[in-house]
Amino acid sequence: MAPLSKAGTALAELREDLSGPVLVPDDPGYDEARTVYNGMIDRRPAVIAQCESPVDVVTAVRFARRLDLPVAVRGGGHSVAGMSLNDGGLVVDLRRMQAVTVHPGASAVRVEGGATMSHLDRACERYGLATTGGRVSTTGVGGFVLGGGTGWLDRKFGLAVDNLLAVDLVTADGEMVTATAEDHPELFWGLHGGGGNFGIATSLTLRLHELPAMSVAFLLYLPEHGPEMVRTYRDVMQDGPREAGGGAIYMTGPPEEFVPPHLVGLLLAGALITYAGPVEELRRLAAPLLAIPHEAELVTDIPYADLQCMLDDPPGMRNYWSAEYLTGVPDAFVDVFCARADSMPVPTGTQHVVWPQGGAIAEGPADYPVPFRDAPWAVHPFGAWEDPADDERVRQWVKDVRADVRPWSTGAVYLNFTGDDEGGDRVVAGLGPDNMRRLGELKRRYDPDNVFRFNHNIAPS
Repeated sequence: MAPLSKAGTALAELREDLSGPVLVPDDPGYDEARTVYNGMIDRRPAVIAQCESPVDVVTAVRFARRLDLPVAVRGGGHSVAGMSLNDGGLVVDLRRMQAVTVHPGASAVRVEGGATMSHLDRACERYGLATTGGRVSTTGVGGFVLGGGTGWLDRKFGLAVDNLLAVDLVTADGEMVTATAEDHPELFWGLHGGGGNFGIATSLTLRLHELPAMSVAFLLYLPEHGPEMVRTYRDVMQDGPREAGGGAIYMTGPPEEFVPPHLVGLLLAGALITYAGPVEELRRLAAPLLAIPHEAELVTDIPYADLQCMLDDPPGMRNYWSAEYLTGVPDAFVDVFCARADSMPVPTGTQHVVWPQGGAIAEGPADYPVPFRDAPWAVHPFGAWEDPADDERVRQWVKDVRADVRPWSTGAVYLNFTGDDEGGDRVVAGLGPDNMRRLGELKRRYDPDNVFRFNHNIAPS
């Protein structure tokens, strides 16, 4: 850290040069600016630079380098591990950079680094176009895509990185670079799963696809029907079209209109099928699940952007997640998976999910550092709760799910789903052992001092 006199001068210059606000701990708005999606994260940066342009980002990075401050980057603020913040460093806050520009003739969209899925999906909706997004509307596009990007449409359109056409990046030296398949191709490769290790993405250009219709089926069952439902869901999806996504979910009964009031707050098993097509086709696909006795059903056409809001959790809840990618879901797995639901913390926002991959995910470029693409199924224990007294039991439940399913694990993982305590071995698992040397060399080229280390970090090599 620089001497106080130098720091004071540099801060005054940053305030003068930056278009957006610069916040320090005593400023009004500072506490709001350091609040992120995961209520467990409580960190106090020395400076928060709320950037409004790529030039602002360059200015902020050069300020941090001048004072030898660690740098964290906030886009949507959804990092479950809290990587959007740090203690005592600089946070480059991109939330004032949310513009989305659709180019329908080119089937492409340019998205600024602070935009969320809702910004992206709503902008594309009017053109009948979409690209693979996440599973909720509040996720930041930048971190989601650069980490790989899996969501309701990935079986149809591929992972988000499979649709990445260009990235505008500010490097650790404060330089602006555009990476594409033709320009800086090695950097472009590393951005297909390597996250924020190589710079700050001020905008991303993504391929768009026609999406004329979207529908959803969401059925809720009493837990005793869970094993039959999960086996049936497996059979439906293994043989189903790539238009179908979703998951088999154990959850607390939500206070929704289609849920009987006496089931709200109780453990339920759910079958969710998202379908890139009309509801008539979806209903035929879901017929075996509809035939199992169930307590509630919602089967309807729905705009894709509205579907993205369907499972939104409010910000500020305490969150701890993980994932395992699976070789398959045989009956023995189903029994173990369903048995673990009995110890799931209820009532909370926690979800116990298994979902299908395959389709365009498996067919995507094998060269990218996203080794989870080959797994046909994934398990996602999603811990979300309000009471700090539940911290230990929810975190332990997530770890127990991982331990339960290890016999069927491929060993790969989607790093955006991992918590803050899973260690370096999981970073290797999320990027692929064979890719780590190449990524380390890329890190040495673009960030030899590891300025961007608040991420699933790749050490320069």
